[in-house]
Amino acid sequence: MDVLSDLLHRAHAGHAMVRQLIQRPPWSLAFADAPPLTLVATLGGHASLRVGDATPVRLAAGDLALISAAAYTIADDPGTPPQWVIHGVRKYPVGGGEPVRNPAPRTYGDGKPGATTMLRGAYELHGAAAERLLAMLPPLAVVPAGPRTRGALDLLAVEVACDEPGQDAVLSRLLDLVLVLALRGWCARMEPPPAWYRALSDAGVGEALRLLHTEPAHRWTVAELAVRAGLSRAAFAARFARLVGEPPLTYLTGWRMTLAADLLRDTEDTIAAVARTVGYDDPFAFSVAFKRVRGASPSDWRRGRVTSGS
Repeated sequence: MDVLSDLLHRAHAGHAMVRQLIQRPPWSLAFADAPPLTLVATLGGHASLRVGDATPVRLAAGDLALISAAAYTIADDPGTPPQWVIHGVRKYPVGGGEPVRNPAPRTYGDGKPGATTMLRGAYELHGAAAERLLAMLPPLAVVPAGPRTRGALDLLAVEVACDEPGQDAVLSRLLDLVLVLALRGWCARMEPPPAWYRALSDAGVGEALRLLHTEPAHRWTVAELAVRAGLSRAAFAARFARLVGEPPLTYLTGWRMTLAADLLRDTEDTIAAVARTVGYDDPFAFSVAFKRVRGASPSDWRRGRVTSGS
């Protein structure tokens, strides 16, 4: 499995809530306490998107936006004050009051002339893998409309307007497709591309990263990774550190501790079992490495996660 697919899978990015927003000017929706990752697609019309106090960004038909911020506003115009506040699946009028009912299971608004139609997919991520995924992204990434995303958006728009058996499964898979296309499109437009994207695109370093994610418990050495990458040891170590930002075995330790953090949180496996799963025969050595990377011992980490209910 490639690194991006692995992170998306482990962060549970396949579980998302999809809604269609149909709004006529003037309109403005403020999203509060938003999930960690949101994908917004403008299907028709245009919109203004603002994250926090940043400068608003205009979205034209077919544009995609990836948002990794807890609060943002979508409106017909930057000067339109928010009329509604969205908390989870509830839509409240600004200033208080009862939430409004949706006219359709997945739709806010109506389809009268002049309306802007948007799709919003909100991903509920969790765990240390999600932290690594979100660290790769800015608060807002915009991908202009293009042929690579148009077909997937058309399918998603048709499906979200229906209410048929199996719809959740179809929407989840289509949204995942759009998410990956959006990530690719954003990286391709950046100059230079993000460091992690350059690393994954490099033949030798990308192969080493794939190996580290596929077999994290293997007793990897820099020499073995260099051979598998088709480079000399010195050349591989230098290229890996330049593209990834840290040496190969430092990256491996960090990835192992990411996996361990989620295993401690999501399973009842003993600390010794978790240690073996991520490549440590000695639980004490594992505990030392875990505390150095995560800032807490494995037992304290598990107790803290259980207590907080996260």
